Amino acid sequence: MSRVIVVTGAGGPAGRAVAGKFAELGDTVIGVDKSGAEGCLAVDLLDRDAVRGLAERLRAEHGRVDGVVHLVGGWRGSKTFADTSLDDWDLLHDLLIRTLQNVSLEFEPLLRASGNGRFAIVSARAAQKPTQGGAAYAAAKAAAEAWTLSLADALKDTSAAAVVLVVNALVHDEMRAANPDKPYRTFTDVKDLAAAVAGLWDEEPAAVNGRRIDLTP
Repeated sequence: MSRVIVVTGAGGPAGRAVAGKFAELGDTVIGVDKSGAEGCLAVDLLDRDAVRGLAERLRAEHGRVDGVVHLVGGWRGSKTFADTSLDDWDLLHDLLIRTLQNVSLEFEPLLRASGNGRFAIVSARAAQKPTQGGAAYAAAKAAAEAWTLSLADALKDTSAAAVVLVVNALVHDEMRAANPDKPYRTFTDVKDLAAAVAGLWDEEPAAVNGRRIDLTP
């Protein structure tokens, strides 16, 4: 039986890789992207009512949601701690935290009802080891991790799980083509990320729930 998988941020390289992986597996994939990228539903994930409407629509159309892969991201930084712009924090708060809050709150009931639901985000090592110029980014990622692990606690003893996948940074084919001499040794390929996300269903929910899985090479 094919799964119903929601991929937010599906218009980006990571989103396309993850959506493509589930499509290869025969699953029904609902790509969501604010830009309305090809094949994606255009939904503003900062709008709680819009996210609620999306969840209700998918419940009506499919009866369930078996996975949510939240890939809305962004990065801002500075040279020094003193140069940190709180405007960057405001942007990252919306992208990395508020969208996560809206999506997780509205889709948690559907994941509980799935019978084998998974919720996943991608975090960064910076959340555990921030640099002075990355204060806003690291703090936002740390908050996103804490929120997701709180969701995991809520899903304890259910048939669903919430997971944090940790990378240093992501790389895709277009990046390699643009910088063929760069080794990208500590970067995780989006294809490997997609395989790791799909593999979350290979284990029982209790075995992956609340885990921080490091995908750094």
